[in-house]
Amino acid sequence: MTVVKICGITNLDDALCAIDAGADLLGFIFYSKSPRAVTLEIAREIIAGIRGKGVETGHGGLGSQASGVRCVGVFVNESPADMLRVLDEVGLDFAQLSGREPPDDLAAMGGRAYKAIREWDDAGAAFAQSSGANPHLPDLLLDANHATLYGGSGQRADASLALSLARRYRLLLAGGLTPDNVADVIRTVRPWGVDVASGVEASPGKKDHAKVRAFVAAAKAALSPEAA
Repeated sequence: MTVVKICGITNLDDALCAIDAGADLLGFIFYSKSPRAVTLEIAREIIAGIRGKGVETGHGGLGSQASGVRCVGVFVNESPADMLRVLDEVGLDFAQLSGREPPDDLAAMGGRAYKAIREWDDAGAAFAQSSGANPHLPDLLLDANHATLYGGSGQRADASLALSLARRYRLLLAGGLTPDNVADVIRTVRPWGVDVASGVEASPGKKDHAKVRAFVAAAKAALSPEAA
């Protein structure tokens, strides 16, 4: 079944809605220029609130638990040492490197991170090889190639590149996904997972709970026999 990541979580209500809907990954953005950015304190409070509700999380090393939502910190051009510190201080499982980080930075994360790319080149291949074999992590995230934004643009990723990468890697596909189009995209591309932020928002940083539930339901049902 397709993995679903709800990204740009900024408050506990949105996090609990995503979990209740069946999301597998929650994304917390630590990039101050994003309208969905959170501080370390807010992210820590949300994750504590999730656990306070009795929700199992994957935190604990490499996310080895068989079930439970996993929490991802989204970073832009931060050092591996700083990202690892934040993961441990906040209680996050993994990091998503969404800037212009070199392959060596991903390798330095010790299997606790994956790289977001917007185009394919030699660095992309190196990132895929550095991701490791953790089944709870994608090898790569593919997003739209926007001139100024590091995600959350609402634009679609390169469709032909998505098809090619999904055949070779555990691909987490982002960019312009909505409750209305995600099932068709999944059936066409067959990615390991899908990632959405702006496509399920009422306003930047605030989720529309009906859209969150509709997105997760559509993504999870897309490859069911009944949907064929």
